[in-house]
Amino acid sequence: MVTSVTVRDETLGEITGELTLEFLTERVTARELIRSRVYQEVTEYNARQGGVFRGLVRPHDAERTREGFLLHSHRLINWTEQYESAVAAFEKTGFLILVDDRQITDLDTEIEIRHDTAVSFLRLVPLIGG
Repeated sequence: MVTSVTVRDETLGEITGELTLEFLTERVTARELIRSRVYQEVTEYNARQGGVFRGLVRPHDAERTREGFLLHSHRLINWTEQYESAVAAFEKTGFLILVDDRQITDLDTEIEIRHDTAVSFLRLVPLIGG
């Protein structure tokens, strides 16, 4: 049985993106959640062959824009590099994962996916001057 969950990107209370992920089990770890998310967003970008990358973390040599990340030269993005960057960002609190309004602080935390599970990736915005 396939279980699906919609994850939302949020910044300062504003939803900036949504993505539906599918899993073969009802329990996944935060690490698996990140892996699935990164794999799907990179696969979709590579299939489009260009445009703005709307992903969890910035690919190397890409410029941040309001719409996402703009790569200076067209290339395929390596999903495993993006996954490793996302894990590192999570560990350095570059973004938070909230599941049903509960913060996940460990990559090995198991998450039960139900029909009403709310998952948010909260991007932290650095303060100007600090």
